Amino acid sequence: MTQCSAKTRYLVTQPELHQFIECCMGAVGAQSSHGSALADVLVEADYRGHYSHGLNRLDMYLRDLKTGICAKDGEPTVGKCTVATALVNGNNLIGPIVGNFCMELAIKKAKEVGIGWVSAYGSNHYGIAAFYSMQAVKCGLIGMSCTNTSPLVVPTRAKQCTLGTNPISVAAPALDGDSFVLDMATSAVALGKIELQHRRGEKIPEGWGCDPNGKNTTDPASILCGGGLLPLGGSEATSGYKGYGLSMMVEMFCGILSGAHYSKNIRCWKETDLVADLGQCFLAIDPECFAPGFKSRMSDLLKMHRDLEPSEPGLCVLTPGDPERQHIAECEQHGAIPYHVSVVDHMNSVARELGVKLLPTNHTINP
Repeated sequence: MTQCSAKTRYLVTQPELHQFIECCMGAVGAQSSHGSALADVLVEADYRGHYSHGLNRLDMYLRDLKTGICAKDGEPTVGKCTVATALVNGNNLIGPIVGNFCMELAIKKAKEVGIGWVSAYGSNHYGIAAFYSMQAVKCGLIGMSCTNTSPLVVPTRAKQCTLGTNPISVAAPALDGDSFVLDMATSAVALGKIELQHRRGEKIPEGWGCDPNGKNTTDPASILCGGGLLPLGGSEATSGYKGYGLSMMVEMFCGILSGAHYSKNIRCWKETDLVADLGQCFLAIDPECFAPGFKSRMSDLLKMHRDLEPSEPGLCVLTPGDPERQHIAECEQHGAIPYHVSVVDHMNSVARELGVKLLPTNHTINP
């Protein structure tokens, strides 16, 4: 194994990463197109800087398929349907297959009647929510996507996890390829960020999570072993109840509206003896059905905020989607995606068990 300093990062190109994920998925019996769809989502997550939902998450999908608790092949099916809405059965397939199917359907309806709202049940973890909302933007539409997840979040004033990180993404087109891309968990952070800090042996900021007694903690192990994540905002004193409310809103759109499992009825995180039956929501809106000049005004709004005088010299004001653009620029500069060595080493250990060619570790940087 390559000897690396604490600051060393491995560089992996997108084609290398994509092929690695496809090979791992094939090794556990996944349909070829499903492996490719998952690779698309995970590579995009890391390319945009959302490391908690990229390669770091691959072993979860592999485990679900290997145990047979998640379907290895098939396609989603449409149940109820109107000109603007649809209810989709994900048939227990991996989330990206369900998500792509539903977003494509929502976009089709939006192009025909101005709006498309698709709810899905029987789905699984689908990666970053923005992967789906951005599909609408590519078609000149406003997109939204959200999903419920395993109960990982402790509601304000409680000790028990009853809600998921329940992420939501809204994306909208602007001029010249620019866009607004909001992609956020309704918890203070995604669980993957806690896992990454734990894997690195580092503490977390106060307000990210609580111990088994519902008290704030900076120890990631305390959160992962009986504690839970806090809602967006942290404690009640810092308005965590707002994140709690947003999480319940996502639950309403995803679990309740679709008839999927919801709240603490969803299987616990990393359980493989129960079907997940996640609920998800996909929305596409044609802005041309409203006031003319949407993209122009959207560009003006983005510029208005990017041009604000920063409170700290050198730290420019960003709009949703800008941090991801900065990370993409960094990846382009390196010609590859930089990874913490522990993430690549962990996935290579999984690859050895599957008999899959390892990710390369010969290209490194030391920031």
